[in-house]
Amino acid sequence: MSTMEPTEAKTYPPLAEVKQALRVEWYRCPIDHERLRTLSARTDKQGWKQAGGHLVLYLALAGVTVALWSQQHWWLFLVSLWSVGFVATFFKGTAAHELGHGTVFKTKSLNTIFLHCVCMISWWDPYDYAVSHTYHHRYTTHPEADRENILPLTPSLHPWLVLQLTTVNLFSKPGRNFGKGGFLWTLYLTGRTALNKPSGHIDIPSQEWLNALHENQPEQFKRSVRWSRALLTFHALVLGLSVITGWWVLPLVITLPSYIANIGSYLLGTTQHCGLRENTSDFRQNTRSITINPFLSFLYWHMNWHIEHHMYSGVPCFNLKALAKELESDMPKPRTLIGAWKEMREIQARQSVDPDYKFHSPVPEAATDSSMPVADELAISLGDLAPKGV
Repeated sequence: MSTMEPTEAKTYPPLAEVKQALRVEWYRCPIDHERLRTLSARTDKQGWKQAGGHLVLYLALAGVTVALWSQQHWWLFLVSLWSVGFVATFFKGTAAHELGHGTVFKTKSLNTIFLHCVCMISWWDPYDYAVSHTYHHRYTTHPEADRENILPLTPSLHPWLVLQLTTVNLFSKPGRNFGKGGFLWTLYLTGRTALNKPSGHIDIPSQEWLNALHENQPEQFKRSVRWSRALLTFHALVLGLSVITGWWVLPLVITLPSYIANIGSYLLGTTQHCGLRENTSDFRQNTRSITINPFLSFLYWHMNWHIEHHMYSGVPCFNLKALAKELESDMPKPRTLIGAWKEMREIQARQSVDPDYKFHSPVPEAATDSSMPVADELAISLGDLAPKGV
């Protein structure tokens, strides 16, 4: 969803050219190789706890919502529906993100099955995202090769946006970060992809980025076309079934839940890079980690440890807190959610009067004279994220 009104898109060189010229030598906080190997281990048990637990929670709440609808307990129904949406909104770009890395389950087929389940419910395109997110990790906030989030992002709390995010997000426009906006924009853009057409909205930064990805990876775009057709077919069948049976609650809990009560995923997701630096080789300067309560961390798939995730992307989400403990002596202090939003809003206010202002995240001096060797495959791993050709 958009955190900023779309502005005129800049012109960037083709990604094929950029890949040949741009090399980022990332600073990574030192960690013992064997400890990193232990933290990078994937287990089906932990995968079932995270992915299975999230999906079961959604299904249980959806079942309660349907039961309340059938009994016509309307106020309880609305509360339950809001809860379904709050849980399901974290499928979109959160569960799909980590499953896309392929690090949740040791059994690869389980990653694939769960990935496609959460993407079907949340209208997420795992094929476009796999390409985009590979570039995002390799070239984080270097805009010629990473426009998944185009800085500066605006930490908007506009009343109209907040109203949609706390109820049903129908109209928010795609903007400067990856995604297709509210449900109506998603439906429209998914339809264009299903018809094998480009976005047609190169003035919207996120759509310019998608067009650049499609030009760079045409085979992956073909997969996106097929996925978009599958999405539209599945949800048309859900709608048809609801019309035939009179169970109009079905689209609410299957087709629309990830567009209901988006406020949690918005408040958390915006903190990842908003207000931070472009064109730096230090993840501690372009990415932000925050502390949140265990339940929100579970729904957010532990992506609150976001610097750690970028620095060592092959580490499964359920081990990120332990990784943060290993690296804490060389890391900035994680913000609270409220502290992060206060920081972002202060940076925005400063940049509104001084466009050249760059925020510097305070980092310890003790261990910054060394880094993990670039040749360490565990250190540079993205899991199973990158499609062939990227």
